[in-house]
Amino acid sequence: MTDIELNINSDDELLIAAFKTGNENAFNLIVRKYQKRIYMLIRKMVLDHDDADDITQEVFIKLYRSLNNFRGESKFFTYLYKIAVNYSLNHLNRKNKLNKRNSEFDETNEFHSYDSSNDFSENTDEKDRSEILKEAIETLPEQQRAVFIMRYYENLSYEEISKSSRNP
Repeated sequence: MTDIELNINSDDELLIAAFKTGNENAFNLIVRKYQKRIYMLIRKMVLDHDDADDITQEVFIKLYRSLNNFRGESKFFTYLYKIAVNYSLNHLNRKNKLNKRNSEFDETNEFHSYDSSNDFSENTDEKDRSEILKEAIETLPEQQRAVFIMRYYENLSYEEISKSSRNP
């Protein structure tokens, strides 16, 4: 199999088979094919560009190291998606633990409760609905946020979401 036969639109199975036979260009094509999509998923979960960029790199490093073990029992993108979600959740858990630890030592840290006077109808005049939805999604626990993003932004089926929630 030559590099000429492969391109970014090649089937995942073909790219994976080429990579498994030692074709490094096949992996580069996989990265180019999915990098933006994986970045956007991670960005929706972790919200910070730099963190999302770092996690995206970690996901593709993990993929590079584990792709030879991919057995094709699920769709390739489901496998890649699962890696991205797990890395994002791990990052959020580490960040939450660090923030919690720091807040224990920060005497100026005050609890700010939700101001119910800012109801939905008032906010719709000031912000568009997508911004309100984004803020609501950010308040969800990490696992629920991941499921919401997979279903409503990535249009994954419930079966694919179920497969993604298992450990790679």
